[in-house]
Amino acid sequence: MEINTAYINFAIKDVERTKKFWQALGFSFNEEMTDERAVTVVLKESQLYAMFIIEDFFKTEKPLPMPGTSQVVVALSCNSREEIDEVIRLALENGASQHEEPQDYGWMYQNSFWDINGFGWNLTYVDFSKMPDNTVVE
Repeated sequence: MEINTAYINFAIKDVERTKKFWQALGFSFNEEMTDERAVTVVLKESQLYAMFIIEDFFKTEKPLPMPGTSQVVVALSCNSREEIDEVIRLALENGASQHEEPQDYGWMYQNSFWDINGFGWNLTYVDFSKMPDNTVVE
């Protein structure tokens, strides 16, 4: 089996506030899947989307997570350290909070934030040409 496209769904309280946050970080939206109930952020065109859905529309027979908690931290690979630092800078300027301090291993760089809805985002850049021979990346 092979997955063609991934949609990661998040329950939120405010669609417009969420849209403004991700727009400030430089992301675009799938307008066909964005309305007053949801905003769909394009993380990688035709491959990866984050769908932020208003709680009432998101609800199913399962309860939503408790406010202020995150059941997952989304880890994404970026093209460079500079790209990561810029996204983190913009996120913090627009209401996000630092998740943990940046981790620099020389060949791998990570930085992370909690977005305005309390969801965790871990951004990573790996320079495989500098990776030590005995390192395993999972």
